[in-house]
Amino acid sequence: MEAFLVSTGLVALGEMGDKTQLLALLLAAKFRKPAPIIAGILVATLANHALAGAVGGWIAQMLGPNVLRWVIGASFLAMAAWMLVPDEIDDDTEGGWQRFGVFGTTVIAFFLAEMGDKTQIATVALAARYSNLVAVVAGTTFGMMLANVPAVFLGDAVARKMNMTLVHGIAALIFAILGLLTLLNVGNLF
Repeated sequence: MEAFLVSTGLVALGEMGDKTQLLALLLAAKFRKPAPIIAGILVATLANHALAGAVGGWIAQMLGPNVLRWVIGASFLAMAAWMLVPDEIDDDTEGGWQRFGVFGTTVIAFFLAEMGDKTQIATVALAARYSNLVAVVAGTTFGMMLANVPAVFLGDAVARKMNMTLVHGIAALIFAILGLLTLLNVGNLF
């Protein structure tokens, strides 16, 4: 349960103001069909995070526990710093995909936008940290949905009222705490 809750919380916070959340806003404004957009986000996230989780599990098996602790701790600290860098949507993830319909466009755009994104890298690190791959992928996917479904329904009116600097600061603090606890080899506090 710990892996699910930590994964959900970190990704939900990390996704606030992220380029994929901006993409959700863009798709909602463009197509005005929330159901296929939400379904597309779910499918793309499950596929992307399952692959990322598998990579994280593989990394955990390949490295010894001591090296893995240092890699994961440093990864969490790097994620903390990265959380403080604001995201902007790339023009190439949004345009030219209309021929695939709303659902197909969303799946393709979200899958590609998640490649190398903060939440994908976080999924790799979380899967390396926790041995329960299903809980990590379910948690990171749920976190993505928590952040993106309201964006689809409420649009940018809500996003404009949120203090993204504060949200990113909280996420960075949580990643930093996880990193330090991992480096210090403090039990399973998270």
